[in-house]
Amino acid sequence: MTERRTNDSQEGNINFTELSLLYQFSNTLLSTIRLNKLTHLILTALTSGKTPFFERAMLFLFNERSGALQGMLGVTKNSLESLQLIGEQTSPLSGRWDISDEVIASQLKTDFCKRVKTTRIDMDDDCIFIKQAVSEKKIYFTGQPHNCQQSVCEPINRLGASIFAAVPLISNEKLIGIIIVDNHCSSKPFSDDNTAFLQLFANQAGMAMENSMLYNQVQEAHSSLRTAREQLIHGERMAAIGEMATNLVHELKNPLITIGGFAGRLVKALPENSRELRYAETIERETGHLEKMLTDILAFSRKPTICYNRCDLIQIIKDGLEGCTPTMEDHNISVKSFLGEGPWTVIGDAQQLRQVFLNLLLNAADAMPEGGSIKIKVQKNHPAADYITISLADTGGGVPAEILHMIFNPFFTTKRHGTGLGLSIIKRILQNHNGSISVSNSDHGAIFTVNLPLSQ
Repeated sequence: MTERRTNDSQEGNINFTELSLLYQFSNTLLSTIRLNKLTHLILTALTSGKTPFFERAMLFLFNERSGALQGMLGVTKNSLESLQLIGEQTSPLSGRWDISDEVIASQLKTDFCKRVKTTRIDMDDDCIFIKQAVSEKKIYFTGQPHNCQQSVCEPINRLGASIFAAVPLISNEKLIGIIIVDNHCSSKPFSDDNTAFLQLFANQAGMAMENSMLYNQVQEAHSSLRTAREQLIHGERMAAIGEMATNLVHELKNPLITIGGFAGRLVKALPENSRELRYAETIERETGHLEKMLTDILAFSRKPTICYNRCDLIQIIKDGLEGCTPTMEDHNISVKSFLGEGPWTVIGDAQQLRQVFLNLLLNAADAMPEGGSIKIKVQKNHPAADYITISLADTGGGVPAEILHMIFNPFFTTKRHGTGLGLSIIKRILQNHNGSISVSNSDHGAIFTVNLPLSQ
């Protein structure tokens, strides 16, 4: 294959039409900061018009980590309508180009673009020709087809390009990528004027793409900073609310305990079936609900103290079952447990883990006021070999699909007297133990799945 290289004197062979195109291109780059749109404008400008410069154009971006060029976009010869010329009425040098989102979408759907995007060029192994163009930072183009050696640039040859030009995109001595153009259909040879124009075109394109990348990086950094600031403000507000809630809970619990205590004495002292007894029972019941609500808020707002020890998970589940046995009997609920062949040892706070399973069992009982069944199953089928899975399935009808993703949110509840903190506290306890919880529905009810790491 014969190779030719442009020299510096060729950059002066630019006619007025090409000069006006360069000015329009420069105006376009100044008006466009979206990298995606910018790349489409660059390649479409090379392949559009009544007499396009080239029939196909390909863009490869350089990956510094892998040291390879990855195909990003491929555009073929387009009609004049692909680019919209704006503001040319005053002067041929004052206009700029634009491209519609519909044209961008159609270019991405072409088979040629898809083939380019799956092409990767390793400059050390795949293409000596492109490696030379990048190292010397100048445009190179191949010679005639009968002189072409397919092994010189195999990735580009697979795209059907035997006569092509490669021009690196350089900005501030840094390689951004490379543009490859060819005349695939006509095999029309490249002229010196065309290659000189392509070199100037690529110089502007490289600087514009780097500016766009830098702008996107600044935007991402600004967005991350704004998110961090919002999280910090939110954390400060939540801390203030938590402190206020803690103080308020302490102030309210003492008078509530007093009210509940005197209401309980009245219940014992008043005659049966009297109106006063019903009033006293209502006071006792409602103060009990308020006390539980304040206790849950206090448990959620304060930082828990965890005493980590080696715990037997089977014993923890059995303790939880024992704690809710009276409730299960009152609601006519049967409990079946399949605890596996343990022992299953975990590192954690046994009391807090017991609270997890006790609360899940009581929630299941609330969902089955007319009776039902609960099945607890422990098995080691988690994708991670050092985790144990505990599933708790009930026959309570399940959780409505529209609220399934919200039930672990703080203060979300469907119960009349609920605080919406029970499942949130369970989730936080498990997170403190490097575990997790999820929920799904079966044909009969809800299935809560708990994952906990086993002790090594």
